[in-house]
Amino acid sequence: MAFFTSLPEEAGVRHILKLNPAAGRALIEFHSAVLRVDSRLTAREKELIAAYVSGLNACQYCYGVHAQAASAFGVPESLLQALLTDLDNAAVDPKLKPILAYARVLTLTPVKATQRHVDAVFAAGWTERDLHDAVLTVCLFNFMNRLLEGHGVKGSPGVFAERGQALHDHGYAPLLSMLTEPAASQLPRALSGNESSA
Repeated sequence: MAFFTSLPEEAGVRHILKLNPAAGRALIEFHSAVLRVDSRLTAREKELIAAYVSGLNACQYCYGVHAQAASAFGVPESLLQALLTDLDNAAVDPKLKPILAYARVLTLTPVKATQRHVDAVFAAGWTERDLHDAVLTVCLFNFMNRLLEGHGVKGSPGVFAERGQALHDHGYAPLLSMLTEPAASQLPRALSGNESSA
């Protein structure tokens, strides 16, 4: 049950964003700009980072949705669980490990981020633009985790599966029309149901 009485029992991000539609539009556009504009860091890798950060923060809603989105891109949830348990020994692409290590530091102890962390990312072959996109993803999901937790929105397995697949199939841009009710009926069911959210 959400903390705000104005939010429905099965509230999601869409309902939160409607509390301030101007901020909601800006936030959805930011999601699209960060998560669906590829550098050499792909949408698949960004969804993995989103789920990883959300798991570190124990945000049930964001982890649930983005683990499912990552799964739709081919990332097994068992890998996400392994990353959360033991990043060093998880069977993830070695090139991605320094980015995930940096994501962990920025999420749990941001004041401990050092040049050594950044140098490890560059040594793995990533560019400044790639790392910038990774940092934006980490920042966005630390924000989103707190947005959901601050409103008391937890979600459910059915919502996670539906939203994760919809984000894989359609991205974030269709969520813009959810801020204006008439356009919502034109969206695929997974993007227009009461339980839908980013």
